Amino acid sequence: MRCEWCGTDPLYVQYHDEEWGVPIYDDQLLFAKLILDGAQAGLSWITILRKRENYWQAFDQFDPAKIARYDEAKIAELLQNPGIVRNRLKVEAAVKNARGYLDIMEKEGSFARFLWQFVDGKPLQNRWQSLREMPAETAVSRAMSKALKKRGFNFVGPTIVYAFMQAVGMVNDHVVTCFRHDACHALANHHPFTE
Repeated sequence: MRCEWCGTDPLYVQYHDEEWGVPIYDDQLLFAKLILDGAQAGLSWITILRKRENYWQAFDQFDPAKIARYDEAKIAELLQNPGIVRNRLKVEAAVKNARGYLDIMEKEGSFARFLWQFVDGKPLQNRWQSLREMPAETAVSRAMSKALKKRGFNFVGPTIVYAFMQAVGMVNDHVVTCFRHDACHALANHHPFTE
């Protein structure tokens, strides 16, 4: 059994089986994932998943230092790129978020540590029986959203942030009948910020 949300699309199934819910502690990978989750706003995740490789190319491998320097000409170029979601607000948010990321890195020393502090450095373990039980946002995602907005981030509302937390393993939201639930639970024992 696996979580029903991924359906039968091979790309979606692979994402569910290999990535979703696996804890990520890498600063830049967390930044990339946050940008991609923001790009998803109002769309389905499979839409972004199909464009993910294009995003990595279009956004300089999600190098925050480069993205933070994007000017109007670069933004205009991105808005002509059919390989990404061509939404000006989302593209501009990526630039703002890169600047916010650099600010956090300078002041906190680690983007990952900044984000993981909201779950005390280790994945939260849920035991949902079905998708219907899962919340769209939580008190933790609201707190993280508020902190990111305070640092100048956009497209980081509580629902986007909760989807991000699920994806990067800050919360284990595989349903208990899913074969990945226990596997992700086991990964929760290896967290760099509490050891």
